[in-house]
Amino acid sequence: MKPLLLLLLLALLPQLAAAQAALNPRLKHELDSIYAVDQKWRSLLFGPHLRPRPDSLARALGVTRESLPAYIPGQLLRTDSTNLLRLKQILKQYGYPGKSLVGEPTNEAAWLVIQHSDNIRPYLPLIKKAADKGELPFYLYAQMLDRQLMRDSKEQRYGTQAYSYSVLNPRTGRREPQPPFVWPIINPAQVNERRRQAGFTTTVEQSAAILHIPYRVLTLKDVEKMPKN
Repeated sequence: MKPLLLLLLLALLPQLAAAQAALNPRLKHELDSIYAVDQKWRSLLFGPHLRPRPDSLARALGVTRESLPAYIPGQLLRTDSTNLLRLKQILKQYGYPGKSLVGEPTNEAAWLVIQHSDNIRPYLPLIKKAADKGELPFYLYAQMLDRQLMRDSKEQRYGTQAYSYSVLNPRTGRREPQPPFVWPIINPAQVNERRRQAGFTTTVEQSAAILHIPYRVLTLKDVEKMPKN
């Protein structure tokens, strides 16, 4: 090893050791477990290409094949509720568990639990503060902000949220899915620049394509005119 490189490594060792010592390994392990459980049920529900055959999956879960369509969503809702209750305790004790406390990518676990909850509004200031301090990637705050704006029936800023719904066919009495679309965006001509500044590596068009959604510019008035029942 070259003498200069060795000296640089030796100089960095105290800083690396201090950073490692600052991490909370017990909290990191707990958040990693929370993240894994969150993703387990979503992969089974929304990722059919990752799902085992129904018979094998039912045996692995200890349920009947017929009960799977209700069992998996039920488990997802229960774990989301449990995770959020525990996360509230963690936030009260530590504040947002960011990069300096639990490292990366564990610093995204708390964000994920909140993003999957029904009430993200109270947490937005905390998430923004963590993102502004570099404890969490800013683009994750952007996604959460967009989700809240969509829930408020307002234009999103970064084009991260798509929307899908179904309508009742009066002839068949069945609900029929409508084509999903990217929720309306404020000043859509500037959205890709906003995305770049927030840390996204794709354009809104590329993001929509990944979701297999043809991107088109829509307004809130366009959404209001869509059939709903």
